[in-house]
This record gives sequence, structure tokens and C-alpha cells, in this order.
Amino acid sequence: MHPDEPSVFIMSGDSAIMTTRRGFIQKTIQGAAVATSGGMLWSYLVIQNARAEPLALRPPGALADAHFNALCIKCGRCVVACPYDTLTLAALADRAPLGTPYFEPRKIPCYLCHDIPCKAACPTGALSPTLDDVMDSRMGLAFIDTEHCLSWRGLRCEICYRVCPLRDKAIRVETRRRELSKHAMLLPIVVSDGCTGCGICENACPTEIAAIKVLPAELIQGKIGDHFRMGWKKADGATPDSGPGDTWKGQPDAAPAQGQAPGLDYLNEPGY
Repeated sequence: MHPDEPSVFIMSGDSAIMTTRRGFIQKTIQGAAVATSGGMLWSYLVIQNARAEPLALRPPGALADAHFNALCIKCGRCVVACPYDTLTLAALADRAPLGTPYFEPRKIPCYLCHDIPCKAACPTGALSPTLDDVMDSRMGLAFIDTEHCLSWRGLRCEICYRVCPLRDKAIRVETRRRELSKHAMLLPIVVSDGCTGCGICENACPTEIAAIKVLPAELIQGKIGDHFRMGWKKADGATPDSGPGDTWKGQPDAAPAQGQAPGLDYLNEPGY
């Protein structure tokens, strides 16, 4: 046979059938492997998003997570508009769902731009267009680890108080007598109603690991419950001019109806 001529192999019928079967099995195995890998990757992404979402700190004006995730198209315009490079789009294994904007205060906090450029750049309304004053934003809530806070351990610091853009509204300082000397302790206290969650305090904290951190408020705030009666307070927190026996709602003091205080329902059951 001439070297330049193509080789021709003639297979019998049985050989052709075997070759076809072998190829079919190979393709089936390859397809199953690809499907399994894709399923594992998708499962990882779902689990990662479920774990990450509660810890994500969003830009100013971000809607609640369910609405934010529905409206955010992961375009990154808010990230580009931020003049301080505070925002970033989440990658795999980050604390936010993949592709959504978030920030880490310990690295770069939100500096509360008065014109809120990130909100202006959002094309879908995931960052609420009704937010006019950046000081009204609630990105998270700061809390203090009193076991590792320098001020709470008796040293002079108060850096979080001094750098807070809403001093005395978001963080105030209380004095307490020091047990071993005549000097007073100056203790920073976070005021939840005034904290924007900007994270400037966390960024400035001088401890090796920040003793003041910002997290979504729902992770660290409790709720008293309406069935607890506080006769010395009105709904706005003021002390009412009323006699004993009045509740904070101004109603005569009486036991709540069954079902109104679920934590006490078992006391009304037979046998108690």
C-alpha cells in the first residue's frame, strides 16, 4: 500500500456492534459524571448562599433580604459608584450570596456619603429610592464585646465613640466607678435606635480582633413581646401620667386573653 493512501479497515458486523456498544457506555458514563458534578456544584452554591445571607452587610437603603435578592441583578453599578471602594461583589465562599454587593467594615466601612451614590446608581430599586438621608439607613447594628473592649477592661480608649459620625446618638459613653482606683471608667454604649451600621467604629477599633462589630440587627436584637406590661412607659417610651394599674398602652391592667401570651398558655391548661 502506498504511504500516502488512507488506510481502510473493514470490520465485521460483530466488531461494529461491539464498538458501538463501547462508545454508548462511555458516553453514558461521561454524561452521568457531568450531571453529578453539576448537581454537586449547584448544591454547594445553594448551601453557601443559605449560610452566607444572614451575615451580609448591604449598601445603604438595601431592602429586606427577600426583596433585595429578587430585585438585585448583580450588575455591580453600586460597587463602581462607591468612591471609597467599600462595596464588593460576593465571590464563592464569601459571606454574601454570589454576585451580590456587600461590605466588610473591618476592611473598609461605609463612610455615609450624603449624596448616596450607590443608591443613585441602582437601576432596579434594590437600594430603596425613598432613602433621602443616609443617616436614616440601617445597614446593621454595632455591638460591643465587653470582655475584650479596652474601655470595659478599665483602660482609656473610647475610639469607637470618638470616630462615630452620630456621636451620642449611635454611641454614648457612660461613667462607672473603678474598683481599684479613684478614676472613673468611661464605657461606650451602643444606642440601637441611632446606629446606621456603617462600621466606622469596627474599622477603628485598636484591638487585634475588633471588640465592636457590626452585624445585621436581627441577629443580635431580641424582642420583648407585647404581652409584657410596662406600666411606667407609653408606646413612645415616655413615662405616662397615670395611676398604678395602667399598662403602657393606657389600658387597665388585666391578664392577656388566652393565645395573646403564648409563653404562658401552659399555665391555663388543666392540672396547673
